[in-house]
Amino acid sequence: MPKVDKGINLTAALIISMIIWGISWPSNKVLASFGTPFNIGFFRYGFVVISFLFVLIFFKTKLLISKNGIPFLVIAGILMASYNYTFLAGLKNGSPGAGGILVTTLNPVMAYGIGMLIDWKRPGKNEFIGLMFGVAAGLSLLKVWGNKDVFAEPGNLYFLISALIWAVMSKFTSKSAKYGSPFAFTWWMYVVTLICLLPFCEFTEIGELTQTTDIRFWGNVLYSSVITVTVATTTYFFATSKIGAEKASSFIFIVPFSAAVFSFAILGEKLEIHTIIGGLLGIAAVYMINKK
Repeated sequence: MPKVDKGINLTAALIISMIIWGISWPSNKVLASFGTPFNIGFFRYGFVVISFLFVLIFFKTKLLISKNGIPFLVIAGILMASYNYTFLAGLKNGSPGAGGILVTTLNPVMAYGIGMLIDWKRPGKNEFIGLMFGVAAGLSLLKVWGNKDVFAEPGNLYFLISALIWAVMSKFTSKSAKYGSPFAFTWWMYVVTLICLLPFCEFTEIGELTQTTDIRFWGNVLYSSVITVTVATTTYFFATSKIGAEKASSFIFIVPFSAAVFSFAILGEKLEIHTIIGGLLGIAAVYMINKK
């Protein structure tokens, strides 16, 4: 039987995860209409903590991490809670298609910028070309030549802040392998995230939501938590611990195109030629950045 390269497995897992993230944008837009970002976050990360714990038990993963990793874990959890708020607040007030483009295009660029500042190094030739492809992809997807006020639209400021938060958080999760299992680190991070959200939750509204029979709510909660976070986001954090935040972040260039496609399929947002061009440029960006 031919031997399969572990790098190929990780690449395939990341690509699938990015497609899942793309679907999550219109899905979370629907979910955001049911309550505040904090209340929705309570359901999301409550399900994540429970479902991910079953995964850890199944794979017999130890939950212990080094004491030295606790500060990184706590900061990452606080950042994740902050991201939950800005992400859902942006979706409540803005477009999931535009949000998917803004966050996922700026995120890799910001991650590389932060990495270069911390490590004091320049990107390689292929990485630089890939980043330029990524920026071009975002501009094309946003159609900035006919939408100059895109950054001033309601909700988009939240998306810009979300991109910065995620880029910083990726640097903390990239250190997880030093302090134990990356999966254990991530589970504890989700626990911290849930704890951070609790003081801001309205439990009367949460109680009402637990009694709803609306399939749109429960279906999107399960997709947003179990599929998007437990599966896709955890895969991403695991990748940051193996290949670094910068390389893993580059795969996020795939998300804008899939977010636009599924926003078209689920919410009826327009899918135009510039979206297809931007999607192809995003794929080219991932290829160039990760090309050896």
